[in-house]
Amino acid sequence: MLIKIYNDNPHPREIEKVVAILRDGGIVIYPTDTLYGIGCDALNVRAVEQICALKGINPQKSNLSIICNDLSAASEYAKISTPMFKLMKKNLPGPFTFILPTTSSLPKIYKNKKTVGIRVPSNNIIREIAAQLGNPILSTSIKDEDEEMEYSTDPELIHEKWEEIADLVIDGGIGGSEPSTVVECTTDEPEIIRLGKGLLNY
Repeated sequence: MLIKIYNDNPHPREIEKVVAILRDGGIVIYPTDTLYGIGCDALNVRAVEQICALKGINPQKSNLSIICNDLSAASEYAKISTPMFKLMKKNLPGPFTFILPTTSSLPKIYKNKKTVGIRVPSNNIIREIAAQLGNPILSTSIKDEDEEMEYSTDPELIHEKWEEIADLVIDGGIGGSEPSTVVECTTDEPEIIRLGKGLLNY
């Protein structure tokens, strides 16, 4: 299923359709301020395991990332020190993933690495979905280095490729091709471990 949602003014009824699928353990492809992502309710372990299997992610070795609708939601799932909170407040919503220690609110699958990537994208669609769901959304990009760019940026081609796997693809317009900038925040000094879209404002 492919549905059109406008970033400037996401229609509540369309958002509710997406939220219903996520509550049911479904998998959704959605726009962000960087790449299109594939995700699920981040607290639904079975759905998280399904996406890890799909993407070849080993949750014991890789950081899992979640999208929160705002910083106060993020602070429920990650331990954020005062300096890191200030840094995040300056840069979010925006194209950044902040790696932080997990809290006990996240299921066991996240605790293997003891850290979680936190995203608050400047995209109204996905933030509104997270807000209505009341839970964060597991986030991993659909980009495949081996295929043509259009299959990860054009919603109709994304739908063509993923319709057998994803329960819903959101058409939020043409997506970007640059990933988020990843900032390691588990020590006293934040460190950029992947430079992507967005310049970090210290």
